[in-house]
Amino acid sequence: MARDRGGGAQLALPLDGKPAYGRDDFLVADCNRAALAWIEAWPDWPGRLAVLAGPEGSGKTHLAHIWCRLAGARTVAAGRLDLDSVGGAPLAVEGIDAAPDDTVLLHALNRIAEAGGHVLATARLAPGYWRGRLPDLVSRLRAAPTVEIGRPDDALIEAVLRKLFRDRQIEVRGEAVEFLLRHMERSLEAARRTVAEADRLALAERRPVTIPLLRRVLGS
Repeated sequence: MARDRGGGAQLALPLDGKPAYGRDDFLVADCNRAALAWIEAWPDWPGRLAVLAGPEGSGKTHLAHIWCRLAGARTVAAGRLDLDSVGGAPLAVEGIDAAPDDTVLLHALNRIAEAGGHVLATARLAPGYWRGRLPDLVSRLRAAPTVEIGRPDDALIEAVLRKLFRDRQIEVRGEAVEFLLRHMERSLEAARRTVAEADRLALAERRPVTIPLLRRVLGS
């Protein structure tokens, strides 16, 4: 049950903050519609490897989890790939552009392909823009279809802000959300950080989330 902050405002519960990665939790907008359609087109892909590219916090991990449910796949960070554990099972490999060992990543992709498995790889930057990486790996990835997530528009950022506050059981007025849209960094990752910090500060001070509090969050 929510606690009272004073003045009848509702206190946010100290939730664990784990994101919800279900299909119904994914907010569809023009910037990610094509990516979602590609994910949901599986297994009718033209090949066994696909790359999903987009900026930090754009929804790549959420889409990867949606695909994992469709494909019966598991997800692993590129830096934690274990060649002995990959085979023909579908696999989502996250953060391939931050992989510490290009050779291991290339061998893993090849081994999965040889075993008849499917791979969804995520990256902040599409492989076509990579520089200074293992040429064979870049060539392998460039040959695969790449779908990119664009920058979020105001409508999506607003929807995400409202959902994040709602998930934390925080009531905010419309003018508070409008204030964030005018002054916050234009990214979904910034929305997540801002809501989390607003929640922390409001709980610590036992007060509602208002524009003065949000002004302090953005100024910190």
